Amino acid sequence: MIDELRERLEGVRERVDRELEAASSPEDAEEIRVRALGKKGVLTAEAKAIGSLPVEARPEAGQLVNRIKDAIEEAISEREAALAEKALAARLESESLDVTLPGRRHGQGVRHPLSIVTDELLDIFRRMGFTVARGPEAEDVWHNFEALNIPEGHPAREEMDTLYLEPGGLLLRTHTSPVQIRVMEAREPPVRVVVPGRVFRSDTPDASHSPYFHQIEGLWVDEGISLAHLKWALTEFVHQFYGPDVGVRFRPSYFQFTEPSAELDIQCVLCGGAGCSACKRTGWMELLGCGVVDPAVLEAVGVDPERWSGFAWGMGVERIAMNKYAIPDIRLFFENDVRFLRQFGGGA
Repeated sequence: MIDELRERLEGVRERVDRELEAASSPEDAEEIRVRALGKKGVLTAEAKAIGSLPVEARPEAGQLVNRIKDAIEEAISEREAALAEKALAARLESESLDVTLPGRRHGQGVRHPLSIVTDELLDIFRRMGFTVARGPEAEDVWHNFEALNIPEGHPAREEMDTLYLEPGGLLLRTHTSPVQIRVMEAREPPVRVVVPGRVFRSDTPDASHSPYFHQIEGLWVDEGISLAHLKWALTEFVHQFYGPDVGVRFRPSYFQFTEPSAELDIQCVLCGGAGCSACKRTGWMELLGCGVVDPAVLEAVGVDPERWSGFAWGMGVERIAMNKYAIPDIRLFFENDVRFLRQFGGGA
């Protein structure tokens, strides 16, 4: 009876050794362990069968089962370790790095064309002695309209043009001019500031309109400031930005907060003044509005118009950028198409 048990157990051990020799992964060795030593394994069944043997044969049978079980466990553990080491070596070989290979280039972002143009404009005016001022995009009626000589009932205050956040009160600023008012409220003249920022209008988007866009406005208030100073400053700006040979002209215009007022045109940068579709065959392109600050605006912020005078201007950054880069549609600035943005500085 014991001899038969010994023969069966040796057969199990030999079979396990053959299966381990053929195993190719730690997972295979684990499957062999389960078949031999698991709850339903061969050795487990033999151990359970000991209870059916005569009492005097049970101790020797138990020792025999345990000895074979220990031998099988040791053989499986050794084979698992060898297979795991082999798998690790293969993985390391497949993942080895050739340090002589060039590194992979990571794509870089690019600056938005509106940011590029804004910084160029601000740099020009900084060199002319202007400082940068900023203010809130959500404004009250007084700063956005009344202090700028735009009284109640003026068409610019209609809801069809203005985005009101609350009836007759808080609104999204329609221009950056309110910042000029805030600067003059907080600072005694002389004042020389340039104001960049987003503005909002109730417009339907098309090739030349957007419900929000960017402006840069400027203000210079000092003793003895006249229209001549305005013409000098803005002509100097045009020549620094577009080049010294670009023609400049001022046309009479009307703005509620300046008197006299003017529109500044530049010689078409696309056709050189010869006339093209971009300039409507005139040879000129409208660039910005400007004028001498109306005395009523100075009085609104407590500045004596008898002593102080000044000039102001405002320009759309999108218009400047469209002229500079020959961009036909303002919506391209806001669609975040990387193919469009890559044109302004490389990148991924």
